[in-house]
Amino acid sequence: MVATSQPLAAQAGLFVLREGGSAADAAIATAAALTVLEPTSNGLGGDVFALAWRGGELHGLNASGAAPARWNMETLGGNPIPRHGWTPVTVPGGVRGWADLHAEFGKLPFARLLEPAIQYARRGYPLSPEVARHWARAAQSYCLLKGPEFAEWFKVFMPQGFTPVAGAVWASEDHARTLERIAESHGADFYDGHTARAIDDASRQVGGFLSADDLAQHASEWVTPISAAYQDHEVWEIPPSGQGIAALIALRLLDGMDLPPQRDDPRALHAQIEAIKLAFADAHKLVADQRHSEVPVEFLLSEAHRQMLRQSITDTAHDPQTRPPSSGGTVYLATADGEGNMVSFIQSNYMGFGSGVVVPGTGVALHNRGHNFNVEEGHANRLAPGKRPYHTIIPGFLTRQGQAVGPFGVMGGFMQPQGHVQVVLNTVRSGLNPQAAIDAPRWQWLAGKEIEVEYEMGQPVIRELIRMGHTVRVQTEKASFGRGQIIWRTPEGVLMGGSESRADGQVAAF
Repeated sequence: MVATSQPLAAQAGLFVLREGGSAADAAIATAAALTVLEPTSNGLGGDVFALAWRGGELHGLNASGAAPARWNMETLGGNPIPRHGWTPVTVPGGVRGWADLHAEFGKLPFARLLEPAIQYARRGYPLSPEVARHWARAAQSYCLLKGPEFAEWFKVFMPQGFTPVAGAVWASEDHARTLERIAESHGADFYDGHTARAIDDASRQVGGFLSADDLAQHASEWVTPISAAYQDHEVWEIPPSGQGIAALIALRLLDGMDLPPQRDDPRALHAQIEAIKLAFADAHKLVADQRHSEVPVEFLLSEAHRQMLRQSITDTAHDPQTRPPSSGGTVYLATADGEGNMVSFIQSNYMGFGSGVVVPGTGVALHNRGHNFNVEEGHANRLAPGKRPYHTIIPGFLTRQGQAVGPFGVMGGFMQPQGHVQVVLNTVRSGLNPQAAIDAPRWQWLAGKEIEVEYEMGQPVIRELIRMGHTVRVQTEKASFGRGQIIWRTPEGVLMGGSESRADGQVAAF
């Protein structure tokens, strides 16, 4: 089974499973296809995180890149980190992540996995409705960007005569050739080959910080996943530099609380919102690259910390006095093979297409992940060369009594931990099936006491949340609430999937 946000990408993963590939093979094929089929949220120039279940054990992969060696606080000159251009571009770790995941868990030849993506890039494909909508929105905002570094984005993604509407056909021969070089070299070309040299040349021409040396020195990191119990299940996340710990802190606070049984009871929703605020306050203060800053993971998930935070949850909304979340662009996918192996996989260019920089002649759209560094003196997540920024992308995994239930995720910037909490509660507490757990109306904390809810939440619930002190904004734009995927495996080996109704996605199985 494959579940992801674009139907043709799901079929690419299914093709690999039919060929005898593993869950990891299917994840790589789907991810590679998504760089072509949903470039509005990810690309070859982004990062990857993954959780892989095999042989009764969960493995974590942090395939995110660090700040270039030449980028530091002095180079900012006291200015804030920009959203676009070369400045916020950190080393893209995604392609190396594909190669490392394949080396550890793959069965089919690596080049075989990229064939569907190469064909879609070369021959073209029709835009699906949600992708087209986000593409058109990006074109409007990118028109405001000035500078030679943005010219290639318009050449590649808004070529002469192309209008991003549903059904419009888009192709990129440059992207196809880069994928072929990646396929032939098992990813090495991106870090020490033709593509690496092209990135280095483009960066030097406009004074960017990213260099060939930064690319050549990059490596993924296999990490030990972290977890928290909720009722009789265990929820697993990638440790910091990812923000998955925020979901775990919130679930720890909610576990054992005397909440009303109804899923949409305002008092239950209020408790969830207050818990996620407290979790974000911790995350925004402490989450960082653990190679540079010590993150007290054990303490943050401890009973003492839980009891201390619980004292802050009352019947009235509170202001956590932490910076507000921001938006992002990400794709999430889940895969499962016939041998019980499963992968929870997420990759991102961060804010939509990312930095707005496309490397000439390659089709590589570079992410702007460095925008998420902090510039405050002494902050754990402060910008430094060779340091990974606080990372929003978080794949999730659910187990029960040590046995795999399956992968899940909700993409979308700082909505992700909030989405994880809601999906887990919908599944474990409310007993909803995967599709219902994803489709249920969502909320998200924005800043201070301000929250946003989908209009399906209903007026009675909204009025009660307002009475409890929340400033409530009703939102009809569903994309801001994230886009989730789920695959659960029953003890009998039956797979159940759910794919986000807020996107163009699909669950594909055989």
